[in-house]
Amino acid sequence: MIYPITRFDAISSLVGGQLGGCLDGTNIDYADGQTPPTEAEIDAEVIRLQAEYDAQEYARNRKTEYPPMADQLDYIFHNGVDKWKEDIVQPVKDKYPKPE
Repeated sequence: MIYPITRFDAISSLVGGQLGGCLDGTNIDYADGQTPPTEAEIDAEVIRLQAEYDAQEYARNRKTEYPPMADQLDYIFHNGVDKWKEDIVQPVKDKYPKPE
């Protein structure tokens, strides 16, 4: 799933603290002491944040694939940790490998 990083996300990341205004990154209300970033800084931060988000796709996919924690703990109780790793964890890791 593609999640588009917004200008507001980038500005918030660059400035920190509370911001007000539109979520599309226009008409931002900065607090005292906050310096508005330049357009070039915002554009670069959007690219950086999007790359960071995209790089974690495997982790998001794994999270939805694993059974609920209670079921996993029950499986460990009845079958042991090694069997849990073999039957539950490794197939998901194989399906969604971590990029190198």
